Amino acid sequence: MNFLNWVHFFIVFHVFAGTPHFSLTDSSKQLTTNFLDAAKRPEVFDWMVRIRRKLHENPELGYEEFETSRLIREELDKLGIPYKHPVAITGVIGFIGTGRSPFVAIRADMDALSMQEMVEWEHKSKVPEKMHACGHDAHVTMLLGAAKILKEHEKEIQGTVVLVFQPAEEGGGGAKKILDAGAIENVTAIFGLHVTPAFRLGEVASRPGPLLAGSGFFEAIISGKGGHAAIPQHSIDPILATSNVIISLQHLVSREADPLDSQVKFGHTRISGEKDVMAEHNSSSHLFDKRDLGSKPWASCTIYLYDKMLFQGHSILRAFLIASISPQVVTVGKLEGGNAFNVIPDSVTIGGTFRAFSKQSFEQLRKRIEQVVTAQAAVQRCNATVNFLEEEKPFFPATINNGDLHKHFQTVAGNLLGINKVNDMQPSMGAEDFSFYQEVIPGYFFMLGMQNPTLEKLEQLHSPYFKINEDVLPYGAALHASLAVSYLLKHPQDLPSAEGKYHDEL
Repeated sequence: MNFLNWVHFFIVFHVFAGTPHFSLTDSSKQLTTNFLDAAKRPEVFDWMVRIRRKLHENPELGYEEFETSRLIREELDKLGIPYKHPVAITGVIGFIGTGRSPFVAIRADMDALSMQEMVEWEHKSKVPEKMHACGHDAHVTMLLGAAKILKEHEKEIQGTVVLVFQPAEEGGGGAKKILDAGAIENVTAIFGLHVTPAFRLGEVASRPGPLLAGSGFFEAIISGKGGHAAIPQHSIDPILATSNVIISLQHLVSREADPLDSQVKFGHTRISGEKDVMAEHNSSSHLFDKRDLGSKPWASCTIYLYDKMLFQGHSILRAFLIASISPQVVTVGKLEGGNAFNVIPDSVTIGGTFRAFSKQSFEQLRKRIEQVVTAQAAVQRCNATVNFLEEEKPFFPATINNGDLHKHFQTVAGNLLGINKVNDMQPSMGAEDFSFYQEVIPGYFFMLGMQNPTLEKLEQLHSPYFKINEDVLPYGAALHASLAVSYLLKHPQDLPSAEGKYHDEL
């Protein structure tokens, strides 16, 4: 067993041996268990399968989800659930419960990807070059499933569950438009999920603190002077310049980023004295706020395990396995230039993405991408322009899970699925616009497994061969409903509003 495995074993042991966990009441435990049973009822499961297949056959891109939105509204009408529409062009915001605070939100994204489905089956996409290859058809179905279950238990909901059917997650920043519309202003917490073939059916995975990276896109045009390939001295070759640009962009991570930024460190910190505490734990982000830690400058480190105890009258905060989360990625995924073997083109266009967990690293990458592209083009006598596409593809912040909601998730998912089905997850360089919500209110995002080892291996997200194991639908619906209802049970209910049910405060 290597060092990291020993550390992981120590952490798991210490967490379950010494870390206190929030406990739900017996009635809420029973209620959330019934949610899974309810979602697995044949009539509910078959209803969800029909919806998911209809959505899969008719994929729509970001901010074009008009038929998807119509289907959602039709189902909410049948269930007797009020909603607001349109929100953020095609979005739908539904309400279940008392219409009064507290408000908790559960979210699903609606958009598809621009790609041709290669899976041959009865319900294959009917729209050329469009496909639900990221599971958003399943996400919408699960949220509708949760709505159906919650409506059946509406009298037991102590507050209001807000259903967020969001457009344009795939680069369009639909979450930001939902926020800009003021649709969830009074919501105090929000939960979201994503299906994945990386974990088995009935298992979930997540972590407190940084989960997914912040991301941005860029497009650059390198312009030269076209001409005959046989006499390059009369041309200014943008292909040669672009080659140097692409290679130099890779050096931004390999030669400019600190390789220790992704190193795992093992530490033990003691902070004593109640009145002059030198550091504090920020439970909303699971990051250490540095004030003075002597020779241990771990200001941006994730604490995997911490506890607080009294020793001889002093307060001690201990932190084990502190890991810096600042990895970075720059990838060029688009290259267009020329269409003949013997012609030097006038220009070449490249495009790509850059990712980082800290805002400082992200802004540095953006600055250096522009500098490198323009400078390297100039070396080869070319001109270059860089567009970061902020209007079409807004920058996504890092997805950072709230620490208190992580405890809540572990408790609810453990009660619903079994504690052995709740997995820890390493941070990923993937990105999610769910992070926009987390910048405003406490939020929690998790992965929902759907791999059945006895069946065919499922392809990864964004593959033209991507498939959904439809047995996952009841798990997503039940988790949505359970997380929301259990959260409301932990918060007091306000007095009835003079404005009546589903007032416009949201």
